[in-house]
Amino acid sequence: MKLARYSKKEETHLGVVIDDQIVPLDGLADAYPTMLSIITGGDAALTKVRDHVATGAERIPLADVQLLAPVERPAKFLAIGMNYRKHAEEARKLGVAVPEKQFWFNKQTSCLAGPFDPIDRGVSEKVDYEVELGVVIGKPAKGVSEADAAAHIFGYTVMNDVSARDWQQHSPTFTIGKSFDTHGPVGPWIVTADEIADPHALGLRCIVNGEVRQDSDTSQLIHNIWQQISYLSTAFTLEPGDLIATGTPEGVGVARNPPVFLQSGDVVRCEVDGIGAIENRVL
Repeated sequence: MKLARYSKKEETHLGVVIDDQIVPLDGLADAYPTMLSIITGGDAALTKVRDHVATGAERIPLADVQLLAPVERPAKFLAIGMNYRKHAEEARKLGVAVPEKQFWFNKQTSCLAGPFDPIDRGVSEKVDYEVELGVVIGKPAKGVSEADAAAHIFGYTVMNDVSARDWQQHSPTFTIGKSFDTHGPVGPWIVTADEIADPHALGLRCIVNGEVRQDSDTSQLIHNIWQQISYLSTAFTLEPGDLIATGTPEGVGVARNPPVFLQSGDVVRCEVDGIGAIENRVL
């Protein structure tokens, strides 16, 4: 299923996207008022959602609603750096040391934005794009093995790890340069894990003003998704609704010759096969 949050008449709703329509889940709102409540509800909640859709519930045109970030403010928004082979190589050429272990940083959850919301550059003069496959945690994960990691995933989404490169260098943690308001577009929905046969075989692209800037696939991950979940959960508990950005491929603006950063009016489209696309205009 494609589970979405959307706004209509200034009210927030949950729904299931089917082709170019959305099935409102208002009839389940007493039991499942938020996306997080569906995520924590697990298989039982998904069964009720499927049953609701199967009853022939009302459908409304997707074009008539505003899609929101598919998860309400998560407890954690984590991202891994230099996790595609060619991206690590372009970072090395820029003088960035490629870490031997998984390199994680936080994106503050206040940066979360909808799939078609504008990107505000803020005070940064070097705003960059990074298309990423996003993972939504479904079950608490602590000390999880690689073999068991998949069982803790609720679904997948598309992310743009928008990066203020100048501010990113203010701190070795990257956090401030990765967390400007609006610099975390996510969506357009969550595709439940049962619909993604192999998350390590998905093409992904970033297109700026019609020009393909990034074009790769998730088979190129250095540390795969199972390894990421195992590594993180060794240190702390991953909780339902937590977001994980799994890494970006080569082609980022800062690595181009000369570097090319986002400018006002640019339109950034991030796509992941089997999931969908988000598109954000730069203010």
